[in-house]
Amino acid sequence: MARRASSSAHPVWIFIAAGIVLAALGGGYVIFGKASDPYRTMTALPVADYLENSNSLRGNEYKLDGTISKSLEYSSVHGRLFSVEVGNDLLPILVPPQFKEVNIERGQRFVFKIEVGDKGILKAKDLKKI
Repeated sequence: MARRASSSAHPVWIFIAAGIVLAALGGGYVIFGKASDPYRTMTALPVADYLENSNSLRGNEYKLDGTISKSLEYSSVHGRLFSVEVGNDLLPILVPPQFKEVNIERGQRFVFKIEVGDKGILKAKDLKKI
């Protein structure tokens, strides 16, 4: 009885399939990474413009991604004031008392939905730990 030749997958097809799987995984990571940003449709705070003239941005809402540098002040009425590092700049952000249950510590990274208030004070409207 004659033996049949066994055929196996050609190595080129294995590499092509592996490339397709890796590309799909990479694409999914990029898509879902951006989709998980709750403020993806908001404009990022133009830090240079804010530092130059904060009153020109008054009343607008922006998103801000930064690292907590230190806690500056606490008031049970007004909330907590933090110094947030954005790039090479430090910005003060007032976190209202409604977020008192959020544990904010030095070195943690947050994305803030902020409003530029009177006199250029940045007030957190919402925040998410990254």
